[in-house]
Amino acid sequence: MWTLESGGPIATFELTADSNESEITIDHAGGDPIDVAELSMTVAIGGKELTHQPPVPFVGAKGFDGTPTGPFNAAADSEWRVGERGSIAVAETNDPELKRGESVTVILAVDERRVATLETTVN
Repeated sequence: MWTLESGGPIATFELTADSNESEITIDHAGGDPIDVAELSMTVAIGGKELTHQPPVPFVGAKGFDGTPTGPFNAAADSEWRVGERGSIAVAETNDPELKRGESVTVILAVDERRVATLETTVN
């Protein structure tokens, strides 16, 4: 689910969260391309923000396992386009854990302007 905010690019997204892989995935479903170099992402699980937030784009970061995929990876193209998928793996050392049944909220902002508030339940 997505909620469009004003002041930035106009885009739609789909959010999923998988407890087995500790992975949060976002699909760019429609609208404007997003400049990932100007993107910030805030993740909350069960209403509590992660202790370590993803420094998008990145290759390795405290609180996350491995490297992110798609536009969240620092080696990827800096423009996130329709049809592209990005994912991050939350490490067990990050708090709170990504547990089945918990709510996940992701806020996407470009140049500090909120683009979307995404919500889902962890599978």
